[in-house]
Amino acid sequence: MRALALAAPAPIETEPLRLEARPAPSPGAGEILVRVSACAVCRTDLHIVEGDLPPVRPSIVPGHQVVGRVERAGSGARRFRPGDRVGIAWLRHTCGLCEACRGGRENLCEHAEFTGYHADGGFADHAVVSESFAYSIPSVFGDAEAAPLLCAGIIGYRALKLSEVEPGDRLGIYGFGASAHVTLQVARARGCEVFVCTREESHRALARRLGATWVGGIGEALPAKAHGAILFAPAGDLVPVALRNLARGGTLALAGIYMTAVPPLDYERDLFYERTVRSVTANTRADGAELLAEAARIPIRTAATTFPLEDANRALALLKRGGFAGAGVLLTGEGSRV
Repeated sequence: MRALALAAPAPIETEPLRLEARPAPSPGAGEILVRVSACAVCRTDLHIVEGDLPPVRPSIVPGHQVVGRVERAGSGARRFRPGDRVGIAWLRHTCGLCEACRGGRENLCEHAEFTGYHADGGFADHAVVSESFAYSIPSVFGDAEAAPLLCAGIIGYRALKLSEVEPGDRLGIYGFGASAHVTLQVARARGCEVFVCTREESHRALARRLGATWVGGIGEALPAKAHGAILFAPAGDLVPVALRNLARGGTLALAGIYMTAVPPLDYERDLFYERTVRSVTANTRADGAELLAEAARIPIRTAATTFPLEDANRALALLKRGGFAGAGVLLTGEGSRV
């Protein structure tokens, strides 16, 4: 099979992902072998490739927003049949025994493992996953439409929950990439007003098309204080900006796995009146199932720019500089349903 492997972290401009020929992996007990058709690129992939996240495995194959079809099942795996369409997301293993797992917060498991980081992911023709961490993909979505839902969608959905924004409330969004463009659609379907702050004009145009109430630049004041906000951009200097646009009692959810340094906060201007800042860490499988069900009901329409698998370096480089609106998706020869 073809696979894009990372020999060592380096700036994406140096094209550190190398195309390799590898044997297709074999599914172990309770696992399924998936023939990949589409894999969306994610800013987390970029953080792994460029070393913002410390390496945990040599020659890793990134990619954790995978859609494909079951090709073979390992011993004891009975949840899916060959030919079933499934999704593979970031969370791929939890211990099931720790306090977090037993308390319904498996996203905080200290022994969690992640696709494309601890184990090879979807920048390849095949990938393996435990059947208990795979998702059934609603038929309303094509492969390239569904792939961004498996991290961008799930993390945005969890961030929206943690922002504590209720139906009809005002939501502020900072940064407008793949995750934000899904989250906006969920919030609008719930009757929320959505204010979007982002740099790129193409991203602003997409936000307007998807029904944003107001769209402006990163540093602009919102037209009204938001009841909750989500910071998708990995820029710590936006934390005080977002906090100052929050209503009293509002919550700011930080949705990134990585963020630059947060500047000192002014207690009276930024945090007083019971404003809250909270981070978003991975997701639970329940988050994923809930997001896919709600996305199918709405239905969410993802904006996907597609690339052949071999162009993973170029896709990530464009992601880094905001070169496309919405999501970028790698397609293998199987990825014909777009």
